[in-house]
Amino acid sequence: MDPHSPNRRRWLHFSGGLVLHLGLVAPAILTTRKSLAQTTATPSCGGPTPPQIAGPFFIPQSPERSNLIEPGMKANRMRLTGQVVDANCRLVPGALLDFWQCDDKGEYDNQGYRLRGHQFVNAKGQFVLDTLVPGAYPGRTPHLHVRVQRKGGPILTTQLYLPGHPGNARDFLFDPRLLMEPRGSELHFQFVLPV
Repeated sequence: MDPHSPNRRRWLHFSGGLVLHLGLVAPAILTTRKSLAQTTATPSCGGPTPPQIAGPFFIPQSPERSNLIEPGMKANRMRLTGQVVDANCRLVPGALLDFWQCDDKGEYDNQGYRLRGHQFVNAKGQFVLDTLVPGAYPGRTPHLHVRVQRKGGPILTTQLYLPGHPGNARDFLFDPRLLMEPRGSELHFQFVLPV
């Protein structure tokens, strides 16, 4: 083929343009593929646990304990297990949980620390609380109060509710997002703190 022929010039122009085009586009394609391959989806544990009022019965400096049941308490017992994570499902080890509740008759101990206690979650963000099933009192369905705080972070104050309790529908504070989940003979709740 004559190097000066119009067909050869057109072919060189076309192939040169093709090489230039691929030279500019290929890195972008490869970079995009590489980026997609390296990007992992950020897991989501849903929105942060909704806050609720502390009520008038919080007392600071509760004893450190994971079992609130004391000798002589005859009411039904319950075990609450759970975990503290952030909105990206990362564990929050060492988070502080401070629980308080009324007894089976709907009465709070405002002089001492009966049915009150705090604990720290373990390295897997897990906790276990043994306590009594709280009673109802006028205007409220049975609930547990809790304050949750990561080290150096803001305090989340909220309340947890018993699943299937008839009083839930009549309680003006009840929030279904704060229902404890039945798991066999235990109840479970996962606290989600903001990132």
